[in-house]
Amino acid sequence: MEIINYFSLILVPAFVLFILTYGIFKKVNIYASFVSGAKDGLGIVAGIFPYILAIFVAIKVFQSSGAFDALKNILAYCLSFLGVPAEVIAAGLLKPLSSSASLGVFIETIKSAGVDSAATMMVAVIIGSAETTFYVLAVYLGAVGIKNSKFLVPVCIISDIIGIFVAILTVKLIF
Repeated sequence: MEIINYFSLILVPAFVLFILTYGIFKKVNIYASFVSGAKDGLGIVAGIFPYILAIFVAIKVFQSSGAFDALKNILAYCLSFLGVPAEVIAAGLLKPLSSSASLGVFIETIKSAGVDSAATMMVAVIIGSAETTFYVLAVYLGAVGIKNSKFLVPVCIISDIIGIFVAILTVKLIF
């Protein structure tokens, strides 16, 4: 383990040193290349910022309107025969939208249900293995300028639903 820690400490400085050495070897103006890359990075940030802002506003509207609680309660009622706690439904609904919001649900689940509870383990598996689908779609599709995603969103939603059910099933089978 100490070897891994040592390697991780020297990895970034070694990578920077490699880039500088490679640039000198190839006779590239390293500073001008860095400034050019920084300018390109600012353009990319400016290009995707509206998409990130839109997804954050959509998440806040979803939560503030009461739609999140209503959908969570409906799904908790429908899935109660499977023994799925409401906290798991909340994490499953939030993870495709926001990692930090689902992490907040995880912390609340630990506080309310305990560390070793099935609900906490299910939420942990969901937030550890699922993707922030809508955030990633907004950033990636926005960065390359794709307006019509065709079947991408439905396929991602279906895969998220399957992943959440597999996470629940995995925890029920193992723990």
